[in-house]
Amino acid sequence: MDITSLHQAYSSGQSTIAAMISSIYDRIATEGEHPIWITVISREAALARARHLESLDRTTLPLYGIPFAVKDNIDVAGIPTTAGCPDYAYTPAASATVVTKLEAAGAILIGKTNMDQFATGLVGTRSPYGICSSVFNPNYISGGSSSGSAVAVASGLVTFALGTDTAGSGRVPAMFNNLVGFKPSRGVLSAHGVVPACRTLDCVSIFAETALDASIVLAAARGFDPQDAYSRVPSIGAEAAPWVTATEPSAATFRFGIPAASSLEFFGDPHNAALFQTAIAKLITLGGQPVEFDLAPFLAAAQLLYKGPWVAERYAAIAPFIEQHVASMDPTVATIISGAKNYTAVDTFNAVYKLEELRSSTRPLWSTIDVMLLPTAPRTYTIAEITEAPIERNSHLGHYTNFVNLLDLAAVAVPAGLRPDGLPFCVSLIAEAFKDASLLVLGDRLHRTFDLTLGGSERSLLATPSLKSTNPPPGCLMMAVVGAHLSGQPLNWQLTQRNGRLTRTCRTHPDYKFYALKNTAPPKPGLVRVPGFEGPGIEVEVWALPADTVGTFVDGVPQPLSIGTLRLEDGSLVKGFLVEPSATEDATDITHFGGWRKYLQSLK
Repeated sequence: MDITSLHQAYSSGQSTIAAMISSIYDRIATEGEHPIWITVISREAALARARHLESLDRTTLPLYGIPFAVKDNIDVAGIPTTAGCPDYAYTPAASATVVTKLEAAGAILIGKTNMDQFATGLVGTRSPYGICSSVFNPNYISGGSSSGSAVAVASGLVTFALGTDTAGSGRVPAMFNNLVGFKPSRGVLSAHGVVPACRTLDCVSIFAETALDASIVLAAARGFDPQDAYSRVPSIGAEAAPWVTATEPSAATFRFGIPAASSLEFFGDPHNAALFQTAIAKLITLGGQPVEFDLAPFLAAAQLLYKGPWVAERYAAIAPFIEQHVASMDPTVATIISGAKNYTAVDTFNAVYKLEELRSSTRPLWSTIDVMLLPTAPRTYTIAEITEAPIERNSHLGHYTNFVNLLDLAAVAVPAGLRPDGLPFCVSLIAEAFKDASLLVLGDRLHRTFDLTLGGSERSLLATPSLKSTNPPPGCLMMAVVGAHLSGQPLNWQLTQRNGRLTRTCRTHPDYKFYALKNTAPPKPGLVRVPGFEGPGIEVEVWALPADTVGTFVDGVPQPLSIGTLRLEDGSLVKGFLVEPSATEDATDITHFGGWRKYLQSLK
């Protein structure tokens, strides 16, 4: 059910959209709506949508004929929104912005999915519509609060589904169902038309079989929305991730943070610690350099979410309802949200101050790592185990997820193997806000190092196309250097200090001459293009430089050097160092050396 496979089936005539939709509804009729679904769009309406799409130009619609589902705290025009509570239900006149965007891209909505009531939980058991279980074992929880969305994808009923994520609800269910669970940066996907849990923290999330599918959905749904007061647009350079390269991903180098082994907690699970160590080893094979860091301040931030006044945001979201209809609520959910009454405005401000202290103390870490690698959840539980201790064991599940939105980070959960008991395991890659696209690329590379199937199916991940990085990486400019800025040379720090990353070493097009300039400190060469000249080509390093640092870099380039456009041996164009032709009049022609390093060696 991945996007590429469906599009290939439509293009080849192997299937039609209408036939695919009919097969989904046949399965729902056989298997029943509950517990996965709260409301299913009528078969007739979905087939009418399918026939309409079949009359359109598929090349203009990135989600042409792709079935999807949404968690039932996300509005769909004319369909009740329950947030997992029947007495709360209302029927919106308009769809949430994300739903409107996805349908405009060609997607077909199948229905609205089950959830932990009012998005309060990571278990999937807090719903009057039934308890969703893992597709791998019916005795185990599916994870929540976006339980139905994850199970709908893992069961092959839809290609992707939307959830929401405040404390980890877009990631924990992915682990328990062998899916990619993507929680974008806050504000990247509009929350207009979404019933809030904690409005300052909420994110719409994406469940998919592959990172490529999640990336396609993200591209179709993202964008600033003036109707959402928390919608955001990345500033220049905020998306820069020079550690993800398109040209030579096998040669990429990046730094990933891992907690000290003594600080890892699996709450008695016998298998997940070993699987996490395997994921670390896999990331190293992809060019990652592990960096140990202190997890304590992140865990301290996580404690604020449910053991602090942020629970009052949950009360604020449904205050009129809970004050009049608390008996209609799931008892565990009512207990958690009613806890808001224990906090004062003074408590709230003190917690905000504490969060800012923790944010300040963790910020320097991101100058030493590019991403963080953590287990998505410490362990899984059976439904019976959650029933025994619903609040305590729910809190265990959020151990590695609760801090992410509080500290304004982005995260993707990717499958990382199967346990000896057959249950799936996931790890999470976490990065600073707006690194969304690059997180998905790295997540896809890590996912593909495991020999896994997709969701609960027998289809192989490796039979699907991989997700490629853009060139240059998001938010970066490619800069070619030829002399004192090369690796190991005296001015290389001007690139590394700006978080530039070496992406490849190659040569210029043959029509360049190379000179050793006089009276420069440190010694520098000059590169000049001479049309028609047939030389050896000059060795260059191509660096990815965050766009917001380019101005200060260029400002430091002294005469007679300048930054212009260079043509490389493969015909591609990048920015790079050139020299004013007049400066070569008293310079030494060193073109025959083919590069600055070989010239320097000749002087020894």
